[in-house]
Amino acid sequence: MACREQTLSNDYAEALVDFIVTKDDLIGMDYCTFKLDEQFAILYFRRVGTQPINVSLYTYNSIPKLYGLMQDEDGRVGGFDSMSLSRTGVLQVQRPPLSLTGKGVIIGFVDTGIRYDMDVFRREDGTSRIFSIWDQTIQDGTPPEGFCFGTEYTNEQINLALQSEDPLSIVPSTDEDGHGTAMASAAAGKNTTVGSMFLGAAPDADIVMVKCREGKQYLRDYYMIPDGVPAYCDTDIGMAVKYLDELARVGKRPVIICIAMGTNWGDHAGNSVLSRYLSRIAEKRNRVVIIPAGNEGNTGHHYNSLFAMSAATMEQSVEMRVGENEPGFVMELWGERPNIMSISIRSPGGETIPTVDFRSRETRNFSFVYSRTRITIDHVLVEQGSGDELVVLRFTLPTAGVWTFHITVQGDIDYGAFNMWLPISQFMKSDTYFLRSSPYTTLTEPSVARSVITPSAYDAGNNSFYIDSSRGFGRDGTLKPDFAAPGVNVPTVLGNKSGSSVAVAITAGAAAQFMQWAVVEGNDVLAQSVEVKSYFIRGAVKDLDVIYPNRSWGFGRLNVARSFEIIAGTTSV
Repeated sequence: MACREQTLSNDYAEALVDFIVTKDDLIGMDYCTFKLDEQFAILYFRRVGTQPINVSLYTYNSIPKLYGLMQDEDGRVGGFDSMSLSRTGVLQVQRPPLSLTGKGVIIGFVDTGIRYDMDVFRREDGTSRIFSIWDQTIQDGTPPEGFCFGTEYTNEQINLALQSEDPLSIVPSTDEDGHGTAMASAAAGKNTTVGSMFLGAAPDADIVMVKCREGKQYLRDYYMIPDGVPAYCDTDIGMAVKYLDELARVGKRPVIICIAMGTNWGDHAGNSVLSRYLSRIAEKRNRVVIIPAGNEGNTGHHYNSLFAMSAATMEQSVEMRVGENEPGFVMELWGERPNIMSISIRSPGGETIPTVDFRSRETRNFSFVYSRTRITIDHVLVEQGSGDELVVLRFTLPTAGVWTFHITVQGDIDYGAFNMWLPISQFMKSDTYFLRSSPYTTLTEPSVARSVITPSAYDAGNNSFYIDSSRGFGRDGTLKPDFAAPGVNVPTVLGNKSGSSVAVAITAGAAAQFMQWAVVEGNDVLAQSVEVKSYFIRGAVKDLDVIYPNRSWGFGRLNVARSFEIIAGTTSV
């Protein structure tokens, strides 16, 4: 099938692009394209010999970003606790008179797969509530129609497997990590075993799981992802979203798309190609897209500087501590137009890279006399998505200790500003952080996409904010997160979990309840993400001593029952 070899082979690079490529655009190149819609596509092209990836060769936008799971931590051990569902109004809405359980709605996940044989994903008669599984990692079966890789398993095949003594011999897809299974159970699980208490937010919703394959090795090598750490490419995420999008039937079959992944690579302002594609899907009728804020609020991986330009040239110093045995990482420095930056770097041993003013657009490589450290610096004066200045720094074998960046800003406006981001915590091997970091503007990409729903995480047990949850706003002031949802000790079929992933799962279940009322029951058959987000924001619970919108809480704490009270006119905003 067209593009199959290019999709799977490490010899081919790939890029998620916001234009449709024609034969005239790439004359003489070995390439193919996969069209997502009338604007977005995925381009596969043979890599240029053995040359390393850099911005000068590939351009920034054509280097795919890798995304990590907003990995949940294990919470306390214990039986089912309905606190998370109760505090969000989900339990109340499940009961009469509304009786909203997600019936008729599909919740689609882009994740690590699903353990489809578990009781929480079955109906009372033992059949599966899983509508389909697209396993992008299994290549010896039939892909979904219109796609060129992976294997699709239908509900009929899954039910046949469940009747077998060896289900995996018929449907060999499973979830080795457990993250996708935990997500699906928190959003839509229901244990039909007599005496069991487990219940998800939308226990009658149908489930679709895309088991996302991991990014190609050439990308893992470029970003220096530690071995054994899951990392997913925006191209495969884009394909998964297209697959889920095509399941929607306007006025009949709404789809909630849940992607519990994030990265620190990108402009943190919603301008990446993936962010814009997700916003485009979220603006379609009967689709709801939900992305987690992230778990980067307490990692020390963000530095922010906003200062008065008292002279035409101002210098700011940034200190970063690198931990022992760190193999390397890619970090980004984003400036704001119309100012222009230059940079010099001092190693822990005192060696200094002289000021790089970026007048040349070529990639700069630097090494040190007294250490093995190598630094590659790329510069983009006008980054295509945001229009702002970008410096990409790739550290290989960085010496442990404190590194100092001297950043010079030139301009003729009254202020200067820049932001720096290290990779997300699981993409770093050591304890590396900025000495004067900021917990704000730590929302991971693509959560700042404008039309998607973005919850941060809090502890429903005591209404305190989850310390690891990422916080807003976007780099350009975009009002994100939208609200906070429970993300601490949330019950899943694999035990209680904490993190922004499970906050997304709870929100996805609440969105399925709302879409059952709106679309399936005919109260607002053209509903989509923006409307659901607006109703949830209006129903959010606020504290009197907090100013909203808030960098941590957004517009308050999710409460879907209160949203319906506002619709009914029985309470005021």
